[in-house]
Amino acid sequence: MKKSILFLCLICCVFSIYPANRSVIVGAERTGEYYRALTGKRVAVFSNHTGMVGDRHLVDMLVADGIDVVTIFSPEHGFRGDADAGEHVAGSVDPQTGIKISSLYDGKSGRPSDESMRSFDVLLVDIQDVGLRYYTYYISMVKLMDACAEFGRKVIVLDRPNPNGHYIDGPILDMKYKSGVGWLPIPVVHGMTLGELARMVNGEHWLSEGRVCDLTVVPCLNYTHQTRYVLPIPPSPNLPNMRSIYLYPSICYFEATPVSLGRGTDWPFQVYGHPNMIGYTFSFTPRSVPGAKNPPLLNKKCYGVDLTHLTDEEIWAKGINLEYVIDAYRNLNLGDHFFRPFFEKLIGVDYVRKMIKEGKSADEIKAMWRGDVEKFREQRRPYLLYAE
Repeated sequence: MKKSILFLCLICCVFSIYPANRSVIVGAERTGEYYRALTGKRVAVFSNHTGMVGDRHLVDMLVADGIDVVTIFSPEHGFRGDADAGEHVAGSVDPQTGIKISSLYDGKSGRPSDESMRSFDVLLVDIQDVGLRYYTYYISMVKLMDACAEFGRKVIVLDRPNPNGHYIDGPILDMKYKSGVGWLPIPVVHGMTLGELARMVNGEHWLSEGRVCDLTVVPCLNYTHQTRYVLPIPPSPNLPNMRSIYLYPSICYFEATPVSLGRGTDWPFQVYGHPNMIGYTFSFTPRSVPGAKNPPLLNKKCYGVDLTHLTDEEIWAKGINLEYVIDAYRNLNLGDHFFRPFFEKLIGVDYVRKMIKEGKSADEIKAMWRGDVEKFREQRRPYLLYAE
C-alpha cells in the first residue's frame, strides 16, 4: 500500500513538471531533417489516420511538396483507422491522391510483397503507437524493417510520443508464445517510442537472420518519457480516449475470456462484464457499431464493473492491474473454461494463468515479473532517444 501511494505521488509530481503536450514537436513536423533524403527517391509511407502534420496528413503534405510517394502501407484497422480489431483489410487506392494502398493486415503474412518492395527506395514510418506489446502497429513496422533490410531499402521513422511511455510493466514475452499479438521479447508495457524500438530491433539483431536495417529516426522535440502526452486522434476505433489507453494494459486480457471488455458500447476498455456475473448493479449491452461490428456478447445484457470513474492517477498507480481479471474469474467460477489459449499470447508467459487458478493475488503475480522489468530497463537503455 505504501509503495502504491509513493508511486502515485511520484507520477503526479513528474507529470505536473511536464504538462500535457508541452509544445511537443513530432518527427513528421521536422521536415528539414528528412526531406533531403527523399529528393529524387521513390517513397513509400507506412501510416494511418494518425499520421497528421498539423491539420494535414503526411501523405497529402508530401504530395503537395512534390515528393514522389508511390505506395502506402496500412496496418490493422486500415489506412483510415475504421476497421474492426483483427479484421482483414484489403488493399485499395487512396481517393485523395490516387496512390495505391497495400494492406499489411490482409490475412496473409503481414509482410509486403516483393513487387511492393521493388517499387520504392525509401520507407517513411509515421504512425501513433500506444506502447503495448500486443498493439500490432509495431509488429507491422518490424516486418517492414525486415523486408527493407532484405531488399536494401532505407527506413526513416518519424517518431511520435508514447502515451504509456512513463513506465515498464509486465513479463518479457516467452518466445514460444510469439504471435501476431506478440512479436518481440519485450514486456507488455515497454515504455519506448516506435523510433526507440526500431533502434533496439536493429541493435539486438531481432530481424530475420540477424539482418540490420538502414535506419534513421527523426526524434520528437520537447519530449521525455515523463511527458504527459494526450493523443490528438484516437489511435484505433476501440481506444477512444486516454482512459481507455491507460486501462488497455490491464483490460485487454478479457479478449481471451468469455467476458466483454465493452466493445460495442460507449466505454470500450473501460468496463467489463458478463450476463452471468453476480453481485453487480452496473450493466451494459454490446451493440453492433462502427469499429465493433460483431462484438463479444452482442445484444446480451452484461453485469459487471464500471471503471470510467477512475482518475488517470489511480490507473497509473497500479500499472498493469490483474485484479479485474481475477475478479471476473472468481465471480464466474468457470475454472479452465474461463481462459482461452489466446490468454498466453497476450500476457506472454504461462505462469499467470496458473497463479490465478491457485488463488494468488495480483500483487503476488506482479512480483514474478519484477526481474523482467529491471532486466529490460537496462537492456533498452542504449537505444533510448529521450530522458527517462
